[in-house]
Parts: sequence; structure tokens; C-alpha cells
Amino acid sequence: MIGAGASYLLTAIFLWSSQGILIRLSGVEVHTLIFCSLVVAILIQSIVLTRGKYRNSFPGLKELGYPLVLGIISLINTFTFYYAYKNTTVANAVLTHYTAPVIVAFLAPIFLREKISARIILVIVMASAGLWIMLKGFSLQGGHAMGILAGLISGFAYAAIIIFVRKYALNYHPLVLALLTNSFMAIMLMPFIREIPLDAWRVYLAMGIVYSTIAPVLYYKGLQSVTANRAAVLGYLEPVCAILFSMLVLYERPGMNSFLGGAIILISGYLTLREPNPVSRS
Repeated sequence: MIGAGASYLLTAIFLWSSQGILIRLSGVEVHTLIFCSLVVAILIQSIVLTRGKYRNSFPGLKELGYPLVLGIISLINTFTFYYAYKNTTVANAVLTHYTAPVIVAFLAPIFLREKISARIILVIVMASAGLWIMLKGFSLQGGHAMGILAGLISGFAYAAIIIFVRKYALNYHPLVLALLTNSFMAIMLMPFIREIPLDAWRVYLAMGIVYSTIAPVLYYKGLQSVTANRAAVLGYLEPVCAILFSMLVLYERPGMNSFLGGAIILISGYLTLREPNPVSRS
């Protein structure tokens, strides 16, 4: 049976897997798109958090250091990931982004003192093999190299986010953490905003609600009860879903390598869900 924590993570991952479509179709510069989406998310989250039951959930000034660091890492992750979506195929963007689980596998025992079971090692190897098979279909033609490089950078940033959130998430309400992180990201982007294309307001609204509010809140909540390595392996399901969305909407046609590698990743995700979670409280 899938635990509540894994269910939160899987829902967030599924939602995020569709964002490449909106990014590609928006026609808005990456930094402007991120900023406008964050503004929408901050407004919505602020309204929700005005309710009385959340008043004691806000941290003191001395505890704002972690959300600030998370905001910096999240901005690097988001900017480079969106840039990859804009400058290469959806498949290339998400597959390079998902070098993160391998990085987490090495960092979790050091920073989180999480024990790695034989099954988790197996699924990391399987998922990495599936990713490698999918990467065999990479296209480096037509200027894709910069998009792929950006995807790799986002993968390292994503790994850092998993470690940070897993280490500190218990100290924050997920919605409060999302609000603080988004606020710091918006403040850092503000000096670079020159004009805002108002005709893309539907995109800002959708991204602010779905990808900057619902998905991160679910993800932070899931990481409160799921180990970093399990969360990272489950994240491998995002490129599978993202490639399916790109096929249906953008008519991108990955090769057989993508299908074979995707199948291996799905199997590894299933094995991860079957693994007992030592820190789950759900």
C-alpha cells in the first residue's frame, strides 16, 4: 500500500511533469515567467495563511536563514530547468534534470545519515540505467547543447533541494515554507524585470496555482515522512510523464530508447513504493 507521504510526492511529481508544455507554449522570457508565477503564488498563499490557525506557524527572524538558502537554490533550479525547457526538447530537459537521484544517493548518508538498503541501491542502479538508455536518444543538433547543460545544472540544484528540505522540513509548515521560499525568489528576481506581457496572464495564473503552490506544498509535506533516496527515485517518474505529455501536446517523438528506459524507471519506482520506509509516520 502506498503511504500518505509517497502519495503526496507522486501527486506533486505528476503535476510538475506537465509544466514543460506551458513553458514551451507561453512565449514569455524565463525570468519573467518565473517572477509572475511567483507573484500569483505569493498572493494565494498569503490569503490562505491569514487564517487564524496558521498564525503560530511562521518562524522567527532567526529561523529565516534556511528558507533564504532554499530560495536561492530553488531559483537556480527553476531558472535552469525552465531555460532547458525553452532551449531543448522536453525529453532532454527532464532527463538531464534527473541526474539528481544519483547525487542524492551519495549525499544522503553524509548529510542526513540515512541508511541505504540493498533494495534502494538496486532501484537507484535500475533507474540510472533507465535514464542512461533514454539519454541514448539525445539530440545535440540545432543548439540543444546549452539547454542540456542547463538541465544538468538544475539536476545538481534539485538534489540540494531534496537534501535541504528533508533535513529541515519538519521545522516548518509546508505552506509557510512555500510562501517564504517563493517570496525570497521573487525578491531576487525583481531587479531583472523590465516588462510583463499581460496577454499571458492565464499562464501565470496556472503556473502560480499549480506549480508554485499546490505541487511544492505537497512535495514539502511528502518529504516530512519519506527518505531522501526514496523521494529521489520516485522523482524519476517525472521524465516519463513529461515525455508522454510532450508526445501528446507538442508532438515530439522520442525513440525506442525512451520507451525502454521509461519502462525500467517505472519498475524502479514500483520497487521503491514496495520498500518499507523507515521514517514514515503515515
